[in-house]
Amino acid sequence: MTDRGKPLYLIGVVADMLKLHPQTLRLYERKGLIKPSRTVGRTRMYSPEDVEEVARVVRLTRDLGVNLAGAEIILKMRKRMLEMQKQIEDLLAYVRREAVSGDHRTRGAQEALVRAASGQLKPLDLF
Repeated sequence: MTDRGKPLYLIGVVADMLKLHPQTLRLYERKGLIKPSRTVGRTRMYSPEDVEEVARVVRLTRDLGVNLAGAEIILKMRKRMLEMQKQIEDLLAYVRREAVSGDHRTRGAQEALVRAASGQLKPLDLF
């Protein structure tokens, strides 16, 4: 089993995999659309997640005709939606655990549930 977040690929390999010019990958990085890790010598190293993110950008721009600014907004919204989905799943797991534990009569526990959930929500920053 491999660590999916571990950087494995050089820029030329990723460019070949996705049929892009390496300069395109550099542009995406300058625009903040991707953030590959760097070696001590400053060589870009891409993880499988980085490659997937580049592939998303390529699908949006090449296949769907979205410009880079639009792609950035879409990717930010996607990331935020995934974060919100995780928060909802965590909240549901908590509610299920509490339902199984049985003591639903205490007002303090119900208030704590509401405070914990609302404290984790953040405003959506699109622009």
